[in-house]
Amino acid sequence: MIANNALWGKSLLQHEGSQREFAFTLADFEQVRKLIYEHAGIMLSPTKQDMVYSRLAKRLRERGMKTFSDYLALLKRSDKAEWEEFVNSLTTNLTSFFREPHHFPILSAYLKKLQGKPSIKIWCCASSTGEEPYSIAMTVVETFNSFSVPVSIFASDLDTNVLATAAKGVYASDRVDRLPRERLSRFFVKTTGSGGDTFAVRPELRRLVSFQRLNLLDPNWSVRGPLDVIFCRNIMIYFDKPTQYKILKRFAPLMDLNGLLFAGHSESFLYASDLFHLQGKTVYELAEKHR
Repeated sequence: MIANNALWGKSLLQHEGSQREFAFTLADFEQVRKLIYEHAGIMLSPTKQDMVYSRLAKRLRERGMKTFSDYLALLKRSDKAEWEEFVNSLTTNLTSFFREPHHFPILSAYLKKLQGKPSIKIWCCASSTGEEPYSIAMTVVETFNSFSVPVSIFASDLDTNVLATAAKGVYASDRVDRLPRERLSRFFVKTTGSGGDTFAVRPELRRLVSFQRLNLLDPNWSVRGPLDVIFCRNIMIYFDKPTQYKILKRFAPLMDLNGLLFAGHSESFLYASDLFHLQGKTVYELAEKHR
């Protein structure tokens, strides 16, 4: 029965592929799943066939290739530039300013406890197009009522395209329309052009954040501890549990004993209770603190 289902799935995918610009077999899809898991730890659902095809078909056109097998062969030859485009294509970047808003009052209260500390270090490890690290920076400024703060925010992501957008810090009006008027005027500068209104992050806020590409699966990270806060939200859902645990195990020694780890609303690290202790709604402390 399993064999019959596999054959049916293969023939179905090939049939669908025959209506497409490029043939895309089940074997091609499984190879993509394998490569993105090995390179970035991302677990692609078996239901993501159409998504994978539509995103990677653009790469085939860009490279002037005729088949997915040729494209996959290119990746296997370790074309570094194309590996970056491959990962960028398959990375999902959903974000907004002050997403999961319950976290930011918790962050503010914690920062108040750190007043007087000469250096406060925060890592946002899934910065996407910048809304999350800039939300953190706005919370910092509002907490201390100053842009001159002893806080550094290191923002990283796997996708170089979204990092370029984040570093520019320029957003269309629909990206900031939910921000209160006071925040908008304090932290952004409005510009009007032929393409409509845009809002640029003010330089004094932008300089609190540094952006850099970082793959959480890389053996060496450029971030250095001790970190007071880690925002790791809505990224662990793309990893399997063993990969999640390996990442959490690397987070722990980077954190200050009293540091906080913020997770996404659909993520739970209760299985890693030897490393982290649940402090509040998707907010964790080091388990070591409770021993």
